[in-house]
Amino acid sequence: MKTKLVLLSVVLAVGSFGCGRAPDLTEGGKKTLAGARQSFSTKLVRREKTNERVPFPPPNQLCLVMYPSSVGMLSAYISAPPRDTQKHPAIIWIFGGFDNSISETAWQPGSPENDQSAGAFREAGIITLYPSLSGGNMNPGFREGLYGEASDVIAAAVYLQHQPGVDPERIYLGGHSTGGTLALLVAEHTNLFRAVFAFGPVANIRGYGPDNLPFNLNDHEEVALRSPINWLNAIHTPTFVLEGSLPDSNIGELRKLARASQNPLLHFHPVKGADHFSVLHPITRLLAKKILADEGATPNLSFTDAEFGQAMKSD
Repeated sequence: MKTKLVLLSVVLAVGSFGCGRAPDLTEGGKKTLAGARQSFSTKLVRREKTNERVPFPPPNQLCLVMYPSSVGMLSAYISAPPRDTQKHPAIIWIFGGFDNSISETAWQPGSPENDQSAGAFREAGIITLYPSLSGGNMNPGFREGLYGEASDVIAAAVYLQHQPGVDPERIYLGGHSTGGTLALLVAEHTNLFRAVFAFGPVANIRGYGPDNLPFNLNDHEEVALRSPINWLNAIHTPTFVLEGSLPDSNIGELRKLARASQNPLLHFHPVKGADHFSVLHPITRLLAKKILADEGATPNLSFTDAEFGQAMKSD
């Protein structure tokens, strides 16, 4: 996965560009990302693949599996279900970075200041799936800069629904940095997930820059169809956008999204005392506790500033 230094260079570059204009496709007076993408074909200026083999995980922690997608079979890591006969909540976690790949990050926790493993979920008994995406590792397809990757995540959720021990009504989605941006875009596509957690996303994809995105950034439609800010009203799932409030973060992007949103299902939470990376270790542990308690017929998730403050203090 990307190092903290590389990711920070991207984080700090975000926010200096304006928003692309979204195509005027509506459903019931609301823009729909899925509808807009159905009538559009992305054009890549570069066809990029990672071509790095998927590392085998420790067998006592994760299993390497393959899940079907529209471009072919894609690799993923999945944690084993608890050893009982119950159905358990599950989460898909999307790493940050631009290579669409999975790696040792999934089982090698970093320091509390930069733990991108999302290990808190599986440690709590939540079945966790880490999918690689098109063009990542040695997968078929090409990296599309958060376009076709949304379909990959939805395909991973369909796969996860049918795995042993998984409660198909309690599948969550989370991601960090570019993974958080992709999680928001997926939420704008589908209501398949019980809730979505997006850490440190951007409002407009253009801020990631041409070196990281394989399409023409001067094409307003290409940009608009990848930029979460244009499609917030399309979200029909409880969705939580989280970011550290310290300067080394995408806190400005969170505020931009919050100002643009009129959707009551979207909740924006700046976390005091955290940055783009240090927010992950304590707050994923808080999310894991909330997920385990979210047992009703419908989602019942909420968070307070006091809870975030306590999570940061106890980390």
